[in-house]
Order: sequence, then C-alpha cells, then structure tokens
Amino acid sequence: MSELHKFLFDGLPVRGVLVRLTDAWTEVLRRRASNSTAGAYPLPVRDMLGEMTAAAALMQANIKFDGALVLQIFGHGPVKLAVVEVQSDLALRATATLNGAVAADASMSSMVNESNQGRCAITLDPKTKFPGQQAYQGVVPLFDDAGHAIEKLSEVLEHYMLQSEQLDTTLVLAADDKVAAGLLIQRLPMAGSGNLAGSMVSKENEDQIGLDEHYNRIAILASSLKREELLTLDVETILRRLFWEESISRFEPLVGESAPRFACTCSRERVGRMIVGLGAQEAESIIAERGDIEVACEFCSKQYHFDPVDTAQLFIDPLQRVESGKDAH
Repeated sequence: MSELHKFLFDGLPVRGVLVRLTDAWTEVLRRRASNSTAGAYPLPVRDMLGEMTAAAALMQANIKFDGALVLQIFGHGPVKLAVVEVQSDLALRATATLNGAVAADASMSSMVNESNQGRCAITLDPKTKFPGQQAYQGVVPLFDDAGHAIEKLSEVLEHYMLQSEQLDTTLVLAADDKVAAGLLIQRLPMAGSGNLAGSMVSKENEDQIGLDEHYNRIAILASSLKREELLTLDVETILRRLFWEESISRFEPLVGESAPRFACTCSRERVGRMIVGLGAQEAESIIAERGDIEVACEFCSKQYHFDPVDTAQLFIDPLQRVESGKDAH
C-alpha cells in the first residue's frame, strides 16, 4: 500500500517528508497500458512521470492548501507534456502525451528540452475561489543559470522551491514499474508554515539560504540515499540508515484510505462541456465523418461516447448532464 510519512528533527529548523507510492502508481501505469491506442509508456517516460508523481505528492503534503497542486513539464521533444495533479486529500492522477519516439536511454532534456526552452510549472488551484481569484502558477526553466540543461527533476524542483519559498530544499526521487518514491528535506521558514505560493517569502528566510549548518548536515545525509535504496527499502530502514544519529519526531503516517491514491476527476459532464467548447459546427463535422464522438480520458483511459442525439442535446442545453448510463466502461 502507498504511504506517506512526515517528521521533524528535534530542536532543529528542519522537516522531512517521505512517500512511497505503490498501488497508486501501478494503477496509473495499468490504466495507461490498457489504452490500446497509446500503449504503455517507454521506460524513460515512465520513470520521469513516476518521479513527478512522487514529487507532487511530497509538495502537496508539505503545504497547507485546500485545492489541487498541478505539476507540469513541457517543451520541445518527443514528450509534448507530462502532468501530475494531486488534490488536498492526496488523491492523484498523472499522464504524459507523446508526439514522437523516445529512445530507451533518453535523458530528461532529450525528452522535453531539446531546444533548451523546456519549462516546469507548478499550479495551485484553490478548491474554493474568491470572486476574481485566480490559480497561482510559478514557472522555472529546465536549464541552469549558465544555460546548461538540467537532467534531474529533483534539481529543477529544488530551484523552484528556493525561488518560490526562499527555503533550502533537498529532494531525492526515484521510480520504476512498481514504486514511485521520494524524500523531501526542507529548512523551516523563519515564520509561519510557508507554501509554494510564496506567502512566507521574507528577508529573514532569504538571508538564511545555505547558511544553516543543521540543515546542510541533514541535506548531505539525505543526498546519500541511492535510487535502489529508495525503491526497495521500507521507510523505517531508510530513516534509520540516513539519520541514525539524529533525534526525529514522527507524525502519524498516512496509510490506507488517508494515503496517496489514484483517483480521476473526469466525468461525462466535463467531456460534454469540452465538446460544447469545440462548437456545434466542429462537433457536427466529427459526427458526419465518424458517426459519433468518442473521447478517452488521458489520465484514466475511460471512454466516453456521444452519438448524434447525445451531441445535439449538448447544444440544446449545454449545461444539461447527459445520462451516465451511456458511458463506456
């Protein structure tokens, strides 16, 4: 079962989160593999998306935010877009869209950053918005200050967290066909809890960047964690091996129903609104060519079918839900 653990280093301004996605991650892969059109992800895409999924779960668990956290990577290359969405209750979904062949040994830059114009975006979309309120989004490039491509997702996100929160952060990420896992270590903010929208960004936090000896020591220990260890060892063993000389306070772990889990928010109603967005003329054109409109959710691969009557009804009353009994399973 998937699990997420939060902990504090006693008396030190350092916190940590460790996540192991098992059933949640394999369900993402199973649904993709069951899509007869798209097929299973190439291994480099699978591993990158798995690291993104673990990272997004870590970041959502590390902030106090009632809404969706969406992590996206996009640019130029055979992977057009990779996206992970994690709700405040840790329900998650993930997908990647390919527009070309991916080499078996492809690096992150060769998949999404061929022209060095790739970007990583994190969006915080509140569940309840005030009038005029928009989702917060921050974007960082997939290259460093010298213009060199960054090959590790963890480094991209560490830079993002430093820029957004002005807090030192260390990430270790790994994924394969069974597990997507990650470890986050972060220096605590000088005031408040901090969040990815930067509400606790302050001169005090900025002045402490790179200077806290306790964080630096613990970050070095965390960075020694190898990919194979993160994927194969249980949480207790990982924490004991890394921080056996440190005093740690553990929070109640999130397991079972409270743990990260796969869940898709697609619905026939949402797909109907998308068809309405195409316009009546385009929808009629598709009906004339194919006989019906068929849409597959990119996240869960569920198929939605709209015959000519269904489609016409959408444009008679666009807000009307079409009976879910016509959904294909």
